[in-house]
Amino acid sequence: MECCPLTSISRIGRQPCTGGRGKLLNEQQEQEICNMVMENNAITLRQIHAAILQDNAIFQNVNSISNSTIDRILKKHQMTMKQIYRVPFERNSDRVKELRYQYVHRIMALEGNETHHILVFVEEAGFNLAKGRRRGHNIIGHRATADVPGQRGGNITMCAAISVNGVATHIPSLGPYNTQKLLIFLDRLHFDLIPENERGLVGPHLPQYVIVWDNVNFHRGPLIRAWFTTHPRMVMVFLPPYSPFLNPIEEYFSAWRWRVYEHRAQDQRSLLHAMDPACEDITGDQCRGWLRHARRFFPHGITRENIRCDVDENLWPDRQQRVDGQEGEDGGQEREGEDSDQ
Repeated sequence: MECCPLTSISRIGRQPCTGGRGKLLNEQQEQEICNMVMENNAITLRQIHAAILQDNAIFQNVNSISNSTIDRILKKHQMTMKQIYRVPFERNSDRVKELRYQYVHRIMALEGNETHHILVFVEEAGFNLAKGRRRGHNIIGHRATADVPGQRGGNITMCAAISVNGVATHIPSLGPYNTQKLLIFLDRLHFDLIPENERGLVGPHLPQYVIVWDNVNFHRGPLIRAWFTTHPRMVMVFLPPYSPFLNPIEEYFSAWRWRVYEHRAQDQRSLLHAMDPACEDITGDQCRGWLRHARRFFPHGITRENIRCDVDENLWPDRQQRVDGQEGEDGGQEREGEDSDQ
C-alpha cells in the first residue's frame, strides 16, 4: 500500500466561491468601455455612464452602474487619469505630412552630400519675471509659496543656436526679435561658427552650415535671404509646420528655462543677466542627445505616419513585452549563477 504524506491527508480543499452578487459586466463589456476611452481620451466617467445606459446592444443587461465601478474597471485594465496633451488638427493633415517628408528627405540628402554639412538649429524664446516654478514642497496642510515680483515686466527674448558641438550663439534682447535683430544675430553666428582663417573661403573641402529654423514671416524676409546670398557657406532650411518634435532646440529652451528659474531674478536687469549663465550651463552632450532624439521621428516622416506626441508615443512598452523582458533577465541571471557554480 502506497503511503501518502500526512499533510495531503489533513489538507482541506478550497471550495468554489458561491453566493453573493455576480459580476456586473463580462469581459466583452469591459473591453467596450476601454474602447470608448481609446477612441476619446477626453471622455469623462459621466459620459461613459450615459453611453452604457443608452446602449441596448452590448450593455442590454445593465440597468444601472456607478461611476466608481467604471473607474475600477478602467484601473483594472491599466487606464488612469492623465493630463490631456492637445494635438492641433493640422499636425497630421496630408499637407503637413508631405512637408515633413520633404524636410526629412532634404536633411538626409544634405548629410549624404560629399561636402560636410553641419546642422545648426536656431530659435527665439520669450521670458519675463512672471514665469517661474509652479511646483514646490512644504509640510502637509501648508501651501508651498514663493516670493515673486508684483509686475511681470516686459518680455525678454533669447535667440540661440545649437549644433552637435553644443551651444553656438545666444543673444538676449528686450522685446521681440525682428529682422534687424536677427541680422545682428546671424552676423554673430557666422563669426562664432567659421574660424578666422576660413572666412571668405568657399570650396567643397570646407564644411557648410545649415541653419534650420521655423517658417515665421521675418525668417523669410528679403533682407534675410539677401544675407544668406552674401554668405555662401550658410544655407537655411525651414522646419515643417506643427512639428516641434523635429526641432531639438525646443528641448534646449525647456532645460534653459529651469536654469533661469534657479537664479530667482527680481527685476528685468537681473533676469537679463541670468539668461547668459543659464545658456552656458548647457553642455554639448545634452545638445547631441536632443539632436538624436529629434532624429527618432525621421522614420515617421519618411513613411508619412501620424505623429500625435512631441515625445515617444509609447512611454512604456507593451505590458506583455515587459513581462517577457523581465523573465529573460531573470533567466540570464540564473544562467550566470549556474556558470559561476561550475
